[in-house]
Amino acid sequence: MSDPTGHTRKKRRLRLGAVSRLSNGESQRSNMTRREELLEIAAELFAARSFVSVTVDDLGAAAGVSGPALYHHFESKEAMLGEMLVDISHHLLEEGRALRDAVAPEQLLDELIVRHVDFAVDHRALIAVHFRDLLQASDDDQRRVRRLQREYVEIWVDALQAKNADVPSAVARAAVHAALGLINSTPFSPRARRSDLVELLTSMAAAAFAAAAGFALDTDDD
Repeated sequence: MSDPTGHTRKKRRLRLGAVSRLSNGESQRSNMTRREELLEIAAELFAARSFVSVTVDDLGAAAGVSGPALYHHFESKEAMLGEMLVDISHHLLEEGRALRDAVAPEQLLDELIVRHVDFAVDHRALIAVHFRDLLQASDDDQRRVRRLQREYVEIWVDALQAKNADVPSAVARAAVHAALGLINSTPFSPRARRSDLVELLTSMAAAAFAAAAGFALDTDDD
């Protein structure tokens, strides 16, 4: 698949804390802040043991500080989780928008698959936390995450219909949710070579969308 945005298929680091930087009027920085480091540590612990099982003291110990010292950066453990989950959804939406602006409509679906597969393979911990712990976030953060997710899904729906105009919106939306679920299965997948897992997920997602297009055509023929 082409890569009009100059993306290379290798492990990429997601800088958590982007949303808070933007809301505070801060620009992107090359050096990781302590706040970002704490979010990365929290993501790994939440993924390994679940949000409810990790204490503030656990987080502090992993970061080399006392538990209460975390409150210099975050209001609560729940605030850490909320920022983490909103950041994930914001990052994916911004990548989707950037691709939509950079590629031809009929190529967009393939490029979205490539980007999301890369994200899921490289950030299993974040996928796991999102899957398991979203309901532990505040109501406000849950609403923000779901709003961002809906916008992201609609980019995929439009991309699928641009490639297969005969697919009705309801079928396209169901297919997108199913394909994203397939790609986001990485936390539950056996460890394999990155290249093999990327190829497998990319091929399976593309096949799922082809099946959705075939389903729409079969339905029209009935």
